[in-house]
Amino acid sequence: MRKQISLILFLSFLACSEKISVSDLNHINGYWEIEEVKFPDGGSKEYNVNVTIDYFEYNNMKGFRKKVQPTFDGTYNTSSDAESYQINERDGFFWMSYQNDLSSWEEQITEITKSNMVLKNKEGLSYHYRRFQPINAKE
Repeated sequence: MRKQISLILFLSFLACSEKISVSDLNHINGYWEIEEVKFPDGGSKEYNVNVTIDYFEYNNMKGFRKKVQPTFDGTYNTSSDAESYQINERDGFFWMSYQNDLSSWEEQITEITKSNMVLKNKEGLSYHYRRFQPINAKE
């Protein structure tokens, strides 16, 4: 009986959580700043200041991601290095799959809105991003 109640509660939780749709993936585009990393053991690390941020470009289930450095005049310093990804849907979840000459890895998109994104890797690390708001010293 106890197992049945636990199963019902778990399934209710899953049913109440909002699923990510293909149209939600358009929110990936843009500049994202890491806010916090949550570890599988329940610990976390907060990032109050970031020297680099991630730029994501997304179009039709694929794209790339690169590190950039914001400057005080509102521009970004960047290199030509970028990690290409493909988005795959498996069992109702979206996964960003990366592959380069040295390795391959995946991150599950567990949340995506206009202002927040959470990516979780297979090791159980959850990367919490907030939309980057540039600092413009010209104003």
